[in-house]
Amino acid sequence: MAGTITRLVVQKHNPERVSVYLDDEFAFGVDILAAAGLRKGQALDDAAIATLRADDDRHRAYLAAVRLLGLRPRSREEIERALRTKQYEEAVIEAAIERLVAEGLIDDAEFARFWSENRTTFRPRGTRALRYELRQKGVANEDMEDALAAVDEDEAAFAAVERKAEAWRNLPEDEFKQKVLNFLARRGFGYATARGVLQRLREDMDDAAALNEWEQDEEA
Repeated sequence: MAGTITRLVVQKHNPERVSVYLDDEFAFGVDILAAAGLRKGQALDDAAIATLRADDDRHRAYLAAVRLLGLRPRSREEIERALRTKQYEEAVIEAAIERLVAEGLIDDAEFARFWSENRTTFRPRGTRALRYELRQKGVANEDMEDALAAVDEDEAAFAAVERKAEAWRNLPEDEFKQKVLNFLARRGFGYATARGVLQRLREDMDDAAALNEWEQDEEA
């Protein structure tokens, strides 16, 4: 594969990459920054080519991970799995991961906090469900438990079911109770938490009904 560089051509579909031609035949592609260190007429032996390719693999793996992280934060294991599906070698993946960790782009403790806070805000889950989700994403127990310690499960459970409960308020009591308990169980909340939320919902509804009745009497 050794040869002399005869052409360096910026790729049409990816101007960040350059095609390297050895002895007038396409040999491999490199990042444009790596290409800055190459020149026409330069001789490359097999070892130099292997080094360029290895460096390029690590850089491409890094960029692939950065693109994923640009969509949302991810755990270390999520990134590793994604890079494996792209057929990168383990040594390449490890080098990319080390760079991402060093740059603070991968931080499982921060990811666990993000995941828990995001769920609590937009789709509340009980700590049991959150623990399962974080474990599936490869988050270590210490990082997981630190993040979950900040979750107010009672408030999360109430927020999860409050809107649903409003739609169920005119159901028979037993049916209302069962719907609330089942809904919260599916979201990973424990029975004791669900019972507390059920009582709070009923108290709020009773207060609202009493206020409505008082307003009607005032209007009359």
